[in-house]
Amino acid sequence: MERHVPRRGADPRPARARARRGPHARRGRLDLADGLVAGGRRRAPLAVGHGHPCPVGDLRGARGPRPGGRDRDPRLLDPDHPADGRAPARLGGSDRLGRRTPPAARERDGAHPAPPEELRRDARHPHEPESTTPDAAAAPVPLVEPRDGVPEILTTTEGLADYAAALAAGSGPVAVDAERASGFRYGQAAYLVQIRREGAGTALIDPVELPDLSPVREALRGVEWVLHAANQDLACLAEVGLAPDALFDTELAGRLLGRDRVGLGPIVAAELGLSLAKEHSAADWSTRPLPREWLRYAALDVEVLVELRDRLAADLVRQGKDEWARQEFEAVRLAPPPAPRVDPWRRTTGIPTVRDPRRLAVVREMWNERDASARARDTAPGRVLPDRAIIAAAVALPTTRAALAELPEFSGKGTRRRLDRWWGAIARVLEMPESALPPRRGPSTDTMPAPRGWADRHPEAAERLRAVRATMRLLSIDLGTPQENLLSPDLQRRLAWDPPAPRVDTVTARLLDGGARPWQAAVTAPVLAGALSDPRAVPDVPEPSRR
Repeated sequence: MERHVPRRGADPRPARARARRGPHARRGRLDLADGLVAGGRRRAPLAVGHGHPCPVGDLRGARGPRPGGRDRDPRLLDPDHPADGRAPARLGGSDRLGRRTPPAARERDGAHPAPPEELRRDARHPHEPESTTPDAAAAPVPLVEPRDGVPEILTTTEGLADYAAALAAGSGPVAVDAERASGFRYGQAAYLVQIRREGAGTALIDPVELPDLSPVREALRGVEWVLHAANQDLACLAEVGLAPDALFDTELAGRLLGRDRVGLGPIVAAELGLSLAKEHSAADWSTRPLPREWLRYAALDVEVLVELRDRLAADLVRQGKDEWARQEFEAVRLAPPPAPRVDPWRRTTGIPTVRDPRRLAVVREMWNERDASARARDTAPGRVLPDRAIIAAAVALPTTRAALAELPEFSGKGTRRRLDRWWGAIARVLEMPESALPPRRGPSTDTMPAPRGWADRHPEAAERLRAVRATMRLLSIDLGTPQENLLSPDLQRRLAWDPPAPRVDTVTARLLDGGARPWQAAVTAPVLAGALSDPRAVPDVPEPSRR
């Protein structure tokens, strides 16, 4: 049976997907008995509260219902809100919100305690009933053909101009995708651009033949672009003159909503009840001519992106996370390109086995030689010489060309053909003075040491980091959003290493200075202020298991 596109307004998801529980309902239960932390140790419950002049309500403003669809327990986020007008509220009671849970509520799945009934209800999407129908396990319907058929590739300026005019006359958001040749070519250039808009249909554009797609951008001024994992495609789209004025990222929306799986195939199956084939995702898209099956695959990637966007956008509104999403999408859209890495050769796979400076110099010289060759041939560096060959040569440190040729990693035809090049890199290292050899550790301008050494050298910072991470895990469970999306792990570490005064206003300022979005600071600053005020009172919280 074939199905091309879901009927608008209908909910084609399997009942299992419609009624599925929140992402953490299936992960490890984190309910803790009063004062009991993971591992059997007892510790005082976490005092979220700490006196400060900045009430949390001022930060939230009139945001309406809390994200997730239910009113937030004031004890979780408001350090100034006593539980009953007496002592500061505490986090870490019998359930994850600090409320006592009867023993019967903890008898689920053997030793795994169940959350309270209100949390079990709220783990589902708000306003969606629990399903008990027989089709709860129905499989997604394969999406095998674009509704308008597979279009021919656009390769002429005339064809591009005609399609740009159709886009300008179209309506609604526009779905955009790009295919690269990662693992085959040197860079991350786009080798196919897919676009679909209501009223204009789908176009497959060859950016090799049409390297300037600015007419498309002009036709889409002010239009929202829908991409999946936009941060992976925006750079290569910009290289051909494409950049959105507004963005909706379906992968990022899925993360904010706490979806278990956010790849395009799984999330389309869960949200729309459709199955997308992904067998060509790692293909060499620089191939010409492109096979017909690949073109069908590429067209289907944008076939239902707008329908997926509509589904996720509605859930973002229901969970009160639409403003979160708007800020996140804008941050992705405006993000500058990453700065060039310092000593990129130090990221060679297996380099921890190379210890002395002269052998490190072999890695550096061979990496640079390989990079120059790969760039000149427009070939992925790993196809010119694999990392394992570089490491093998560095460890062996051969003193002659013949000794290098005897290594098993240099026995292939392609490697032997360029053996003089690799030997030349090693020969340069053998003649280098000590002063030209690289240090064991790479240069660093960061004054914050790696957290793995904090426990021995900076125990107070290590304890703060533990408390910050545990607090973020609890908040992640309550909001149904991964903690790395609530606040970046790097910012969590920096907050623990150099903490501000433990007040909501000072923590908020530090987070904003560190690059957090306003919604992130508003949501996390209150609980982090409590954690920093008394880190030892924060109970340990294990990381949730991931399926």
